[in-house]
Amino acid sequence: MQLNEYTLGDYTPGAPLWKQLSWYYLGDPLVRSRWLPFSAIKVWILRRFGAQIGQGVRIKPGVQIKFPWRLSVGDYVWIGENAWLDNVAPITLESHVCISQGVYLCTGNHDWQHPEFKLIPDSIRIERGSWIAANAVVGPGVRVGEGAVLCLGSVTGRSLQPMTIYAGNPAQPIKERTFSKPDNPLE
Repeated sequence: MQLNEYTLGDYTPGAPLWKQLSWYYLGDPLVRSRWLPFSAIKVWILRRFGAQIGQGVRIKPGVQIKFPWRLSVGDYVWIGENAWLDNVAPITLESHVCISQGVYLCTGNHDWQHPEFKLIPDSIRIERGSWIAANAVVGPGVRVGEGAVLCLGSVTGRSLQPMTIYAGNPAQPIKERTFSKPDNPLE
């Protein structure tokens, strides 16, 4: 490959330069800040930069989001410390999704066979009620089915079936996810 010949081709970041610079120098440092622990303020900032975010969303310190204008988040989503949403392509987190600390969501790769190392962006969708556990990695083009779990430190470059627990690198299904009935002494 010839990295000196690398170009973005027809890819664009999806926002004018002034918006990108405003995000990098103002929005991103505020959202990532450990001095600003309040989710409501972070949500407000992300919305000002074009993110679509529902109600009850919790964003912990250290969260890094490349392009908020390519982010859609449902209701009651948790995003843990130091999660990195590397969204050169859109990322969608449906309602009641948990993205634990240190998770990396990567929406871009490069064509190692292309002489100019061409960028290949592809979206990520994490469906309702899914949990991406600490330090897990989700690659471009992945759809995590409703209620699926990607366990601690696991890596997936392919879509995950609903209500299934995956572990390892590469992630493999280990069992079906079931919910136990909550104890209710009034029943």
